[in-house]
Amino acid sequence: MSGELDGRHVLVTGGGRGIGAGVAEEAAARGALVTLVARTRGELDGVAARIVDAGGRARTHAADATDDAAMEEAIAQADAAEPLWGAVLSAGMNRPAPAAGYPMDDFDAIFAVNVRAAFVACRALHPVLTAHGGGRIVAMSSQLGSVGFPDRVPYAASKHAVNGMVRGLAVEWAPAGITVNAVAPTFVETEFTRANLARPEFRAEVLSRIPGGRLATVEEVAAATCFLLAPRSGSITGHVLAVDGGWTAW
Repeated sequence: MSGELDGRHVLVTGGGRGIGAGVAEEAAARGALVTLVARTRGELDGVAARIVDAGGRARTHAADATDDAAMEEAIAQADAAEPLWGAVLSAGMNRPAPAAGYPMDDFDAIFAVNVRAAFVACRALHPVLTAHGGGRIVAMSSQLGSVGFPDRVPYAASKHAVNGMVRGLAVEWAPAGITVNAVAPTFVETEFTRANLARPEFRAEVLSRIPGGRLATVEEVAAATCFLLAPRSGSITGHVLAVDGGWTAW
Protein backbone atom coordinates (compact mmCIF):
# COMPACT_ATOMS: atom_id res chain seq x y z
CA MET A 1 0.00 0.00 0.00
CA SER A 2 3.03 2.28 0.18
CA GLY A 3 2.69 4.86 -2.56
CA GLU A 4 -1.04 4.45 -3.16
CA LEU A 5 -1.54 8.13 -2.32
CA ASP A 6 1.40 9.37 -4.40
CA GLY A 7 0.63 12.74 -5.93
CA ARG A 8 -2.44 13.24 -3.73
CA HIS A 9 -2.97 16.14 -1.34
CA VAL A 10 -4.96 15.39 1.81
CA LEU A 11 -6.08 17.89 4.44
CA VAL A 12 -6.52 16.60 8.02
CA THR A 13 -8.39 18.57 10.67
CA GLY A 14 -7.52 17.75 14.25
CA GLY A 15 -4.11 16.87 12.86
CA GLY A 16 -2.07 18.02 15.82
CA ARG A 17 -2.57 15.00 18.06
CA GLY A 18 -4.20 11.61 18.56
CA ILE A 19 -6.03 9.94 15.71
CA GLY A 20 -5.74 12.97 13.43
CA ALA A 21 -1.96 12.97 13.76
CA GLY A 22 -1.85 9.21 13.20
CA VAL A 23 -3.95 9.50 10.05
CA ALA A 24 -1.72 12.29 8.74
CA GLU A 25 1.43 10.26 9.33
CA GLU A 26 -0.05 7.18 7.63
CA ALA A 27 -1.28 9.19 4.64
CA ALA A 28 2.16 10.75 4.27
CA ALA A 29 3.79 7.32 4.49
CA ARG A 30 1.57 6.29 1.57
CA GLY A 31 2.85 9.19 -0.52
CA ALA A 32 0.41 12.02 0.16
CA LEU A 33 1.24 15.64 0.78
CA VAL A 34 -0.60 16.29 4.05
CA THR A 35 -1.91 19.64 5.24
CA LEU A 36 -2.34 19.53 9.00
CA VAL A 37 -4.99 21.79 10.51
CA ALA A 38 -5.53 22.38 14.25
CA ARG A 39 -5.57 25.25 16.72
CA THR A 40 -2.16 24.73 18.32
CA ARG A 41 0.82 25.64 16.15
CA GLY A 42 3.34 23.78 18.33
CA GLU A 43 1.47 20.48 18.01
CA LEU A 44 1.16 20.89 14.25
CA ASP A 45 4.86 21.60 13.91
CA GLY A 46 5.70 18.48 15.93
CA VAL A 47 3.60 16.20 13.71
CA ALA A 48 4.92 17.84 10.54
CA ALA A 49 8.50 17.33 11.75
CA ARG A 50 7.88 13.61 12.32
CA ILE A 51 6.44 13.30 8.81
CA VAL A 52 9.36 15.10 7.21
CA ASP A 53 11.89 13.12 9.25
CA ALA A 54 10.28 9.94 7.91
CA GLY A 55 10.67 11.18 4.33
CA GLY A 56 7.16 12.53 3.84
CA ARG A 57 5.69 15.90 2.92
CA ALA A 58 3.62 18.07 5.26
CA ARG A 59 2.19 21.57 5.49
CA THR A 60 0.59 23.19 8.54
CA HIS A 61 -2.22 25.67 8.96
CA ALA A 62 -3.27 26.84 12.43
CA ALA A 63 -7.05 27.33 12.56
CA ASP A 64 -9.96 26.65 14.89
CA ALA A 65 -12.33 24.11 13.33
CA THR A 66 -15.32 25.98 14.74
CA ASP A 67 -14.35 29.24 13.00
CA ASP A 68 -16.15 29.03 9.65
CA ALA A 69 -14.07 31.67 7.90
CA ALA A 70 -10.80 30.25 9.22
CA MET A 71 -11.62 26.76 8.01
CA GLU A 72 -12.75 28.01 4.62
CA GLU A 73 -9.46 29.90 4.34
CA ALA A 74 -7.45 26.83 5.41
CA ILE A 75 -9.08 24.75 2.67
CA ALA A 76 -8.63 27.47 0.05
CA GLN A 77 -4.96 27.97 0.91
CA ALA A 78 -4.26 24.24 0.94
CA ASP A 79 -5.83 23.84 -2.49
CA ALA A 80 -3.89 26.82 -3.83
CA ALA A 81 -0.63 25.25 -2.67
CA GLU A 82 -1.42 21.96 -4.41
CA PRO A 83 -4.83 20.72 -5.62
CA LEU A 84 -6.66 18.82 -2.90
CA TRP A 85 -7.61 15.20 -3.40
CA GLY A 86 -9.48 14.83 -0.14
CA ALA A 87 -9.84 15.54 3.54
CA VAL A 88 -10.11 13.74 6.85
CA LEU A 89 -12.29 15.53 9.40
CA SER A 90 -10.84 14.39 12.69
CA ALA A 91 -11.40 17.40 14.93
CA GLY A 92 -13.59 16.30 17.82
CA MET A 93 -14.40 16.71 21.48
CA ASN A 94 -16.32 15.13 24.36
CA ARG A 95 -17.33 16.27 27.83
CA PRO A 96 -18.68 13.19 29.62
CA ALA A 97 -21.33 13.67 32.32
CA PRO A 98 -24.76 12.26 33.21
CA ALA A 99 -27.55 13.48 30.95
CA ALA A 100 -29.71 14.65 33.86
CA GLY A 101 -28.64 18.22 34.46
CA TYR A 102 -26.09 18.15 31.63
CA PRO A 103 -24.73 21.68 30.95
CA MET A 104 -26.19 22.95 27.71
CA ASP A 105 -23.07 24.99 26.99
CA ASP A 106 -21.16 21.69 26.86
CA PHE A 107 -23.85 20.14 24.66
CA ASP A 108 -23.58 23.04 22.22
CA ALA A 109 -19.78 22.89 22.23
CA ILE A 110 -19.79 19.18 21.33
CA PHE A 111 -22.16 19.74 18.42
CA ALA A 112 -20.21 22.80 17.29
CA VAL A 113 -17.02 20.76 16.89
CA ASN A 114 -18.27 17.28 16.02
CA VAL A 115 -21.13 18.16 13.67
CA ARG A 116 -21.26 21.80 12.61
CA ALA A 117 -17.52 22.18 11.98
CA ALA A 118 -17.50 18.97 9.94
CA PHE A 119 -20.41 20.21 7.83
CA VAL A 120 -18.78 23.60 7.27
CA ALA A 121 -15.58 21.87 6.12
CA CYS A 122 -17.55 19.61 3.77
CA ARG A 123 -19.41 22.60 2.36
CA ALA A 124 -16.10 24.36 1.66
CA LEU A 125 -14.57 21.22 0.16
CA HIS A 126 -17.43 20.62 -2.28
CA PRO A 127 -16.58 23.27 -4.92
CA VAL A 128 -12.86 22.53 -4.62
CA LEU A 129 -13.21 18.79 -5.16
CA THR A 130 -15.89 19.24 -7.82
CA ALA A 131 -13.50 21.47 -9.78
CA HIS A 132 -10.92 18.67 -9.69
CA GLY A 133 -13.38 16.03 -10.92
CA GLY A 134 -14.02 14.49 -7.51
CA GLY A 135 -12.18 13.33 -4.42
CA ARG A 136 -12.52 11.81 -0.97
CA ILE A 137 -13.98 13.03 2.33
CA VAL A 138 -13.67 10.88 5.45
CA ALA A 139 -15.28 12.00 8.71
CA MET A 140 -14.24 10.59 12.07
CA SER A 141 -17.25 9.05 13.79
CA SER A 142 -17.35 6.53 16.66
CA GLN A 143 -18.96 3.25 17.60
CA LEU A 144 -21.18 5.55 19.68
CA GLY A 145 -22.63 6.74 16.40
CA SER A 146 -24.50 3.43 16.37
CA VAL A 147 -25.09 2.64 20.06
CA GLY A 148 -25.41 4.42 23.39
CA PHE A 149 -23.18 4.55 26.46
CA PRO A 150 -23.66 6.03 29.94
CA ASP A 151 -22.54 9.62 30.52
CA ARG A 152 -21.96 10.21 26.80
CA VAL A 153 -25.40 11.09 25.47
CA PRO A 154 -24.43 14.37 23.73
CA TYR A 155 -21.32 12.78 22.23
CA ALA A 156 -23.28 9.76 20.99
CA ALA A 157 -25.95 12.06 19.55
CA SER A 158 -23.29 14.07 17.73
CA LYS A 159 -21.75 10.95 16.18
CA HIS A 160 -25.18 9.65 15.12
CA ALA A 161 -25.55 13.03 13.40
CA VAL A 162 -22.15 12.64 11.70
CA ASN A 163 -23.24 9.27 10.29
CA GLY A 164 -26.44 10.77 8.93
CA MET A 165 -24.56 13.69 7.43
CA VAL A 166 -22.09 11.37 5.71
CA ARG A 167 -24.86 9.32 4.14
CA GLY A 168 -26.78 12.36 2.98
CA LEU A 169 -23.73 14.03 1.45
CA ALA A 170 -22.67 10.78 -0.19
CA VAL A 171 -25.95 10.57 -2.08
CA GLU A 172 -26.02 14.25 -2.98
CA TRP A 173 -22.40 14.53 -4.12
CA ALA A 174 -21.86 11.20 -5.85
CA PRO A 175 -22.56 12.71 -9.30
CA ALA A 176 -19.59 15.05 -8.75
CA GLY A 177 -17.28 12.10 -8.13
CA ILE A 178 -16.95 12.89 -4.41
CA THR A 179 -17.11 9.99 -1.99
CA VAL A 180 -18.11 10.72 1.61
CA ASN A 181 -17.53 8.09 4.28
CA ALA A 182 -16.84 7.79 7.99
CA VAL A 183 -14.57 5.68 10.17
CA ALA A 184 -16.07 4.65 13.51
CA PRO A 185 -13.46 3.49 16.02
CA THR A 186 -14.06 2.16 19.48
CA PHE A 187 -12.09 3.71 22.33
CA VAL A 188 -8.48 4.34 21.34
CA GLU A 189 -5.90 5.30 23.93
CA THR A 190 -4.92 8.87 23.03
CA GLU A 191 -4.63 12.21 24.82
CA PHE A 192 -8.39 12.44 24.31
CA THR A 193 -9.24 9.27 26.27
CA ARG A 194 -6.22 8.49 28.45
CA ALA A 195 -7.55 9.90 31.72
CA ASN A 196 -10.79 7.92 31.57
CA LEU A 197 -9.09 4.72 30.42
CA ALA A 198 -6.70 5.02 33.37
CA ARG A 199 -9.66 4.30 35.67
CA PRO A 200 -9.70 0.49 36.10
CA GLU A 201 -13.48 0.18 36.35
CA PHE A 202 -14.05 2.25 33.21
CA ARG A 203 -11.41 0.37 31.22
CA ALA A 204 -12.91 -2.96 32.31
CA GLU A 205 -16.40 -1.80 31.25
CA VAL A 206 -15.12 -0.75 27.83
CA LEU A 207 -13.19 -3.98 27.25
CA SER A 208 -16.19 -6.07 28.32
CA ARG A 209 -18.11 -4.65 25.34
CA ILE A 210 -15.41 -5.46 22.77
CA PRO A 211 -15.50 -9.11 21.65
CA GLY A 212 -11.91 -8.76 20.51
CA GLY A 213 -10.97 -7.94 24.08
CA ARG A 214 -8.70 -4.98 23.34
CA LEU A 215 -8.78 -1.33 22.35
CA ALA A 216 -8.26 -0.26 18.76
CA THR A 217 -4.93 1.38 17.96
CA VAL A 218 -4.29 4.68 16.26
CA GLU A 219 -2.50 2.76 13.52
CA GLU A 220 -5.55 0.58 12.83
CA VAL A 221 -7.85 3.60 12.59
CA ALA A 222 -5.36 5.37 10.32
CA ALA A 223 -5.13 2.35 8.02
CA ALA A 224 -8.92 2.17 7.68
CA THR A 225 -9.08 5.88 6.96
CA CYS A 226 -6.38 5.72 4.30
CA PHE A 227 -8.19 2.80 2.67
CA LEU A 228 -11.21 5.09 2.17
CA LEU A 229 -8.93 7.86 0.86
CA ALA A 230 -7.37 5.64 -1.78
CA PRO A 231 -8.24 6.13 -5.48
CA ARG A 232 -9.35 2.49 -5.74
CA SER A 233 -12.08 3.05 -3.10
CA GLY A 234 -14.17 5.08 -5.50
CA SER A 235 -17.21 2.79 -5.33
CA ILE A 236 -17.42 3.05 -1.54
CA THR A 237 -19.53 5.99 -0.41
CA GLY A 238 -22.06 6.63 2.34
CA HIS A 239 -20.37 3.93 4.41
CA VAL A 240 -19.51 3.99 8.12
CA LEU A 241 -16.52 1.68 8.60
CA ALA A 242 -16.43 0.32 12.16
CA VAL A 243 -12.99 -0.23 13.68
CA ASP A 244 -14.42 -1.39 16.99
CA GLY A 245 -13.32 -4.97 17.64
CA GLY A 246 -16.92 -6.10 17.19
CA TRP A 247 -18.57 -3.72 19.70
CA THR A 248 -21.47 -2.91 17.36
CA ALA A 249 -21.77 -6.45 15.97
CA TRP A 250 -23.85 -7.70 18.91
